[in-house]
Amino acid sequence: PLWLGGMLLKRSFMSPSEKDGTPSEKSNLISKIKTTTGAWWKSKVVHEKEESAPQSPSSPDTETDKKAVKGSGNAKKDVSDEALTSQSSTGEAGPTELDSQKSKEQSGSVPAETEGTDGRESGAAEEKSPKEQTKAQKPRRGRGRRGPKPKAEKAKERTDAAKPAAAEPAGRDKEEKADAPAAKEHKPVVKLLINADEPEECRLALLEDGRLESLHVTTISRVQTRSNIYKARVVAVESNLQAAFVDYGVEKNGFLAFSEIHPEYYKQELPPNIQKLVETHQWKKLSINDVVAKGQEMLVQVVKEEVGKKGANLTTYLSLPGRCVVLMPGSDSEGISRKIAGEERRNRLREIMNSLSIPEGIGWIVRTASEDITKTALTKDVRFLLKLWKEIKSKGQHLDGVGLLYQDHNCVMRFLREHFDPTTQEILVDDAAALEKVKDFTEMLPAKQRQVKVKLHRGARPIFNQYSVEDQIESIYQPNVNLPSGGSIVIEPTEALVSIDVNSGSTGKGKNFEETIFQANMDAASELARQLRLRDLGGLIVVDFIDMRSSKNVREVEKQVKVAMKRDKAKVDISRISRFGLMQISRQKLGSPIESSNYRVCDHCRGRGTVKSVEMLALFYLRRIHTGASRKPVVKIDCRFPIEVAQYLLNNKRQEILELEERYKTKVTITADPVLKPVEHEILFRKEEKEVPQKQT
Repeated sequence: PLWLGGMLLKRSFMSPSEKDGTPSEKSNLISKIKTTTGAWWKSKVVHEKEESAPQSPSSPDTETDKKAVKGSGNAKKDVSDEALTSQSSTGEAGPTELDSQKSKEQSGSVPAETEGTDGRESGAAEEKSPKEQTKAQKPRRGRGRRGPKPKAEKAKERTDAAKPAAAEPAGRDKEEKADAPAAKEHKPVVKLLINADEPEECRLALLEDGRLESLHVTTISRVQTRSNIYKARVVAVESNLQAAFVDYGVEKNGFLAFSEIHPEYYKQELPPNIQKLVETHQWKKLSINDVVAKGQEMLVQVVKEEVGKKGANLTTYLSLPGRCVVLMPGSDSEGISRKIAGEERRNRLREIMNSLSIPEGIGWIVRTASEDITKTALTKDVRFLLKLWKEIKSKGQHLDGVGLLYQDHNCVMRFLREHFDPTTQEILVDDAAALEKVKDFTEMLPAKQRQVKVKLHRGARPIFNQYSVEDQIESIYQPNVNLPSGGSIVIEPTEALVSIDVNSGSTGKGKNFEETIFQANMDAASELARQLRLRDLGGLIVVDFIDMRSSKNVREVEKQVKVAMKRDKAKVDISRISRFGLMQISRQKLGSPIESSNYRVCDHCRGRGTVKSVEMLALFYLRRIHTGASRKPVVKIDCRFPIEVAQYLLNNKRQEILELEERYKTKVTITADPVLKPVEHEILFRKEEKEVPQKQT
């Protein structure tokens, strides 16, 4: 064969000592250099000499090694590949060593490293040349199978790998010690600040290393109604919408979709064909007019609060959330949070819940906070929720008309119940009453989660100013958000959607274009998820990323957005980046945006954001004066304008006003009023008064 001819040809150029199997002077020199230079090789030699031990020929490792050699069809290929790899890694291209290796393969001799993982042969111990010993000590990089190592060897290797080699230079030890702290994973310092000293407002801010990650604000003008339970009455049934509008005691009627109406609220007497559809659960073939009547009473719960002119979304599938469990009256479903990992742990929680006396017709879901909960705490939470449900039913039966039956906890307890994380290290409160509530909450936590420190803020400065939170809150209301890489994102909420535009800014100055654009998009992917949480924006969100040429970079940006959105409590659906660089995100609206409670519509621009210039307003008013003077026989025109508009007309349009007075025989009076806003004005056209003839006596 051709490969055999090549081997014989190379063998003809070997030295006599190499043909006999003994290493030449050059190969001995190479082996000596490899075994005495380089900290990595030297540490490996010492390591393998220490763990080498005599072993009987019939040991399990030896038998396995023999099978590995016999069963591996690519043994020769592995050895030759390893020889090439070792030469390239050490930077010594020695043809003598490679030729010697191939000659041994041709003659049928197998290197010692294929016989066992530690360089031992299966038979009696034989003396090996320095070159063969060096090969036996080299790490194996081929694809051949290797025999299993004893447990003692594996433990020894783990111990040796953890320690720096004694023979390595001192500089290597210093470098490893310097890199050791950097290798440790950084744990952020998480603090929860509660500002509740003012009765008009309650604010909670979650900080990670001083950076604002979550903000919840409750004011007098923005009272949260989500999760509240009301007694309601149906005031209108819309078959076209398959929904009903109900009065539940507030200014705007609530919207109740047909899919959110529990079958127990259907009419008592139904036609046979409708009754059959209900019994077979064929809801899509039903019409809301067939099962719901006007004036019917029911218990409803707020799912989504009022936003603008739209009323709240309601449901009759009630849920009572606790810290550990959520009870669902009128449901028979049972489940455990998906975030609780481990089948043994999930089975334990399921057994605890099944052992409790929960009435029939009430479903339950074990929350993520119950991961380390005890049976006593879980039982206490369930009993409290069952008692609460009895009180709600009793109050609903005795209440005349519509009104509130159950109001969720105040902002402090609600936030702790829904958003408390065991990683929180410290909670600072500036109000004594709120401090007691926080302490009561922490006492109910499992022992593993009680490590959080609860303190009362006693500083001279307000709590949010002392931790530089006020400036971060103010940046939430700005459309522009700067990125660490030098770019920025612009967030613009509209009636239909929220648009987010990514700008490169000064990112790409003097750098690789594709790399800097990718970095700007990665920063924007992380920041936009944080901004959506802080601003509480929902609905359809369209993100315009900077165009990237590499499809790999596009996939990385998509992955970064998904990772950043995992922290969001709201339900999120994310699309891929289109060929136009657009990504669509659908985020659940948990409530009205935080900006709506702290800001009002501008009186000047009426929410548009811009006003007409002084020149355009002056020309607009001048045309109205001209039109009124030409249509009506007026003798005087009195005008009141803002100061800037009045000054412009009197200084720049005086000649046009005089010509208008002469043409229509009238008099124009312009008065500057500092009280008027830019879009306000007053123009009065005064007609000539008719003289009443006096009676002569």
